[in-house]
Amino acid sequence: MSDEAPLALSDADLAAHPTNLAAGSLAGRSLLVTGGGGGIGRATAWLAARLGARVAIAGRRLERLTPVAEAMRQQGLDCLAVTVDIRQRDSVEAMFDTVAQSWGGPPDLLVNSAGGQFPQPAIDYTEKGWRAVIDTNLTGTFNAMQAAARRWRDAGRGGSIVTIVVSPRGLHNVAHTCAARAGVKAFSEAVAVEWAPLGIRVNCIAPGTIRSEGWQVYQPHVRKRYENVNPMRIAGSPWQVAEAALFIGGPAGGFITGETMELSGGGHLWGETWTTDKPQWFRDATKAVDPGDST
Repeated sequence: MSDEAPLALSDADLAAHPTNLAAGSLAGRSLLVTGGGGGIGRATAWLAARLGARVAIAGRRLERLTPVAEAMRQQGLDCLAVTVDIRQRDSVEAMFDTVAQSWGGPPDLLVNSAGGQFPQPAIDYTEKGWRAVIDTNLTGTFNAMQAAARRWRDAGRGGSIVTIVVSPRGLHNVAHTCAARAGVKAFSEAVAVEWAPLGIRVNCIAPGTIRSEGWQVYQPHVRKRYENVNPMRIAGSPWQVAEAALFIGGPAGGFITGETMELSGGGHLWGETWTTDKPQWFRDATKAVDPGDST
């Protein structure tokens, strides 16, 4: 795929993109997705609504959410836009209050897609930069997960949580998000056991290189390498992540909890993903193993 190709599916694309999931498979259910204004979150919201779910998309900026919600409503789909800063517990509680007031109760499925990071060697992180990523990706995810679980418990009903993490093997120069997402994965495995008696399932999706708006933070010459970092030698799409999230989080995944589904084209089994220029010492080591390698 050319690097000049669009970095994201448009709302019109998402309204018509084919899916392998059964029509009506989420009928009568409700979904709340954080980070719903773009990328994986937006694709997940569109797919869930097309499969029959009521959908709420949440994010920090209403100006990103509103066009998505309006586009979905124009297709006859049920979508609510809610602002939230997942780093702030009061804001998370207000988000769930808004959803409950609109729907009469908590959502059936929470998809945690909100997050962010920036490529930089860990030795150069500032304390502020480190905290920004940890507070969003780890603490923010905890805030949403616990708030959802408490509401399901108090309502005497179960629910399902899916969190987007990362496929960390060979992922370099984003150590802060690797640390945060590893914490989310460990927390999810722990509470999958603790919350099972409440009827709550907890799982993660670990995407590899996914071609979306997030690619814009990486230099073009860095992005060109991304389609060769897995044995399939392709990049994935937000739509593929959305299908996986709704499979494992929806009725079809009803006997799955405490799992992390790798969605990396096999990238977790080999290779390396440098989010910045590959250091010369690594190039030298590669050539020492394979003198004919010119990378």
